[in-house]
Amino acid sequence: MFDIDVSRVVWANAAALEIWRAPSLDELTARDMGVDMSPAVAERLKQYQRDFRDHNASFFEHWTLYPHGEPVTLDVYFSGYAFEDGRMGLLCEARRTLEKTPDRLRSADALVHTTVMITSYDADGAALFRNPAARAATPDGTAPLAARFADPADFAALTDAMRLYGDAQRSARVHTATGPRWHEVTARRATDPLSGAQTILVSEIDVTDLKEAEERAHYLANRDVLTGLYNRHFLLEQASRRLSDAAGRNARCGVVIIDLDNFKAVNDTLGHAAGDQLLIQVAQSLEAAAADRGFAVRLGGDEFLLFVEAVDGAADVDRLCGDLIRRFARDRRIADIDLDVKFSIGASVYPEHGRTLTDLLKNADLALYDAKESGKNTHRLFRPSLRERRETRAQLENDLIDALEAEAFELFLQPRVDAASETIVGAEALLRWRRDDGGYTSPDVFIGACEESGLIVPLGAWALEQAMREQRRLAALGHDLTISVNLSPRQLETPGLAEMLGAVRATTDGAADRIELEITETMLMRDDADTLAALDRIRALGFKLAIDDFGTGYSNLVYLQSFPITSLKIDKSFIRTIGAARSVAGLVLSFCDLLDVKAVAEGVETVQQRDWLRAHGCAEYQGFLFAKPMPMRAFEALLRGPTSNAA
Repeated sequence: MFDIDVSRVVWANAAALEIWRAPSLDELTARDMGVDMSPAVAERLKQYQRDFRDHNASFFEHWTLYPHGEPVTLDVYFSGYAFEDGRMGLLCEARRTLEKTPDRLRSADALVHTTVMITSYDADGAALFRNPAARAATPDGTAPLAARFADPADFAALTDAMRLYGDAQRSARVHTATGPRWHEVTARRATDPLSGAQTILVSEIDVTDLKEAEERAHYLANRDVLTGLYNRHFLLEQASRRLSDAAGRNARCGVVIIDLDNFKAVNDTLGHAAGDQLLIQVAQSLEAAAADRGFAVRLGGDEFLLFVEAVDGAADVDRLCGDLIRRFARDRRIADIDLDVKFSIGASVYPEHGRTLTDLLKNADLALYDAKESGKNTHRLFRPSLRERRETRAQLENDLIDALEAEAFELFLQPRVDAASETIVGAEALLRWRRDDGGYTSPDVFIGACEESGLIVPLGAWALEQAMREQRRLAALGHDLTISVNLSPRQLETPGLAEMLGAVRATTDGAADRIELEITETMLMRDDADTLAALDRIRALGFKLAIDDFGTGYSNLVYLQSFPITSLKIDKSFIRTIGAARSVAGLVLSFCDLLDVKAVAEGVETVQQRDWLRAHGCAEYQGFLFAKPMPMRAFEALLRGPTSNAA
């Protein structure tokens, strides 16, 4: 008699004492059988205990005991025995086995200790035998084979294959004592050695960890980690199949590229954590928009894509783009701040705009570029003229590279005039592209392409060097003027900007304090430490700083005080409305006085404008009223004229 709960023998007859090599019952009952009991045996005994209690079951098995380390193989009949306190014990009736074939003994022992789950079922699926591992994994010992499978289709496929081939193997989700798990199930037709009836021998290996690892690897291969959207790999894999399917059904598809406007400003002002939160919110909205008609993809950074079926072709895609713009129109709360997030969207339609994903992506990207050039926060569908315009832009960029190498650029100067004395006190340096026919191309034509391609960095360095050389040359002639040079957003973001400025100063031996670098107001709107640090380095080198087009960027006027600026150039749009809205220009002049910076009016074209500025304390002005931009030699001639008393 064995007490399973405490792993001790509580009673034994004389034959049992002999088997256990025990000199007395007291010595045997004092032994702690749990000390060297294997986990498999302990689990098997617990299974017996549950089956005795729940099903009044009994078992006949081959067991090997190890009294004092010597193996003794027994044929054992196990049955339950209820102790007086209500607990269930184990009654073991055994005799030495007559057959001691090594293979049989070892196979019986292996069945007990293996982690492979082995079950023998009759032809109807009722369990005839389970080894300890199978018993431990089975939630209901009486459940038939079919009930083990979470998906009936797996059981049907397994039995169909077994019927055809005699055995079968399948990975399937099965019900276990710990919930649904993935098992590698092998089933084979067999014969019961006791009755001779047909049986099904099933072995199972738990492969849940492997399956989950495979699913995780598949997820990571096809999903964006941050947003959970599909990634570019998934797009490339799925698009060909879906386009082929659309071709077979004579259906249409839309490729929609969505780009966040000014996303970098969110990262710069609120931090990357806030930027990530915004991307997640956008991803959720796009996933909802693509539901039931396609899928959403994060292409990278702040760029997303929708691949959707378009029942009505271009009209359907156009409606979707409009819906997206409206969907994103509401403010999004990020880091306790309501952000007005805008989007630019470009789209193409299969098969009108391309029959391959490559062509559709290329054309959707051209449409996106058109949307951004149109002022952002809008959408565009591809049209053939966009390709032609892009090819023209590409040719323009190639021509600009050739022009820079051939030194085909030239600096024009437009005078800056003291408003009170009408004396030339400085000039703004403006780039012109000299054509082969002797004419000039306006910067409005090429500056955008230079900025986009990055050519503005070397071109800007060249312009600064020419301006510093000209300033020094004019100063030697007695005209010690301040020359202003535009600094583009791309230049301001270049890590080596300060080093470039220092190198140009050293090369030209120019006077940095007579060069004023102009930056636009929008370049300060990011309100970040990097921009302020860059401007501080510029001032430390001796250069002056001016804010160009002031009044158009909606700057934080309080924060503006922290920037080391020396001049504010009032945007020409305010100058044009001086007669009708004097208070606006007057407010800007008052602000310049408050900050103790020089006010310079741009685009002055009439005497009325000049007189009003002079009366309201504007320090300097420039515009067509005094002179248009001109070549350097013409500017020098102007300085020698009767109106010049340059200081």
